[in-house]
Amino acid sequence: MAASAALDISYQTLYSELVQRCLDASFTSEFAADGRFVAVEVKKRKYWYFDTPNPEGGAQKRRYVGPVDDPDITRRVEAFKDLKADLKGRRRLVATLTREAYLPRPLMMSGQVVEELAKAGFFRLRGVLIGTVAYQCYPGVLGRRLDATAMQTGDDDFAQFHEISVAVGDSLPPILEVLHRVDETFREIPSQTDARVSTQFVSRNNFKVEFLTPNRGPDDIAGKPVQMPALGGAAAFPLRFLDFLIRHPVRAVLLHRAGVPVLVPSPERYAVHKLIVGSRRREDRDNASKAAKDRLQAKSIMEAMIANRQQDDLAAAYMEAWDRGDHWVAAIRTSLTTYDDQFRSLLGAEIGKGIKNNGGEPGGYGFDD
Repeated sequence: MAASAALDISYQTLYSELVQRCLDASFTSEFAADGRFVAVEVKKRKYWYFDTPNPEGGAQKRRYVGPVDDPDITRRVEAFKDLKADLKGRRRLVATLTREAYLPRPLMMSGQVVEELAKAGFFRLRGVLIGTVAYQCYPGVLGRRLDATAMQTGDDDFAQFHEISVAVGDSLPPILEVLHRVDETFREIPSQTDARVSTQFVSRNNFKVEFLTPNRGPDDIAGKPVQMPALGGAAAFPLRFLDFLIRHPVRAVLLHRAGVPVLVPSPERYAVHKLIVGSRRREDRDNASKAAKDRLQAKSIMEAMIANRQQDDLAAAYMEAWDRGDHWVAAIRTSLTTYDDQFRSLLGAEIGKGIKNNGGEPGGYGFDD
């Protein structure tokens, strides 16, 4: 089946229903019936928290849920007593989407890791699934097939803003405890710059889990692990350009077992970010292969969004990245030169339209008017 071919509307509808039901189910499984939701104002913005009685007496236990102005979260708070998990029904939906619609499902280990982190509250604490496992979610999000050769991976990558990790006032259980529910051989990989902390964890069969956070500080902190209060003792490796990727994530479902509700980068930000990182990998064979996969993922998503007539969204993300400065522009230009003339011409025409619709001029963003 050709990449960028539209999914049948019936499968798109099933995927949308699965997203809704998975989020509902995760909500009911995380919050006990004897607790209650409370709205707390922090710095002039209200957030939902969930209070449960302390069986040992004393103050109630309080967990962060999410912003009051998130309509999906607030709707579930209001309907909490009426929500019930539908495990068998969701399994049937996942089976239909993977066996009949041929949507991608993750490797078992990858899906199990994401599922356990979801149960532990990673996405509730506004963490974001990134990397190729996130890419596997976009056929459902976009309603189109993407290039399957860019789907394979042997690791899971997760990201969170440091300021969010500090502000939520909640934390995952110890990360190794969570990972050991999947595979008891998971161990920490001590950071090369500070052996007391870890940003990576690996199993005996070399499956790797890594935590990342944006690096928006001076170059002298590059490569130094960042303490993340919400990540159950794990630190995070700081990366340039990551703040662009994980801002304004979207809800999706990883097609594992009965479906795992996740947050992933918006597809337009994912595509533009892959243009940037695809040009910045070191020139050894392994990284050259990763760079080629980055650009292939970017191309596949951009083709799908153009086919969906979402060029305005794609152009807005492209313009934001371009406007961030010379390093960003140089990285984008380098990746664009690797594509064939036909694809560059398509981008020039379609993103050019989007740039105009967003109030810009294509010539100012590397495209001929």
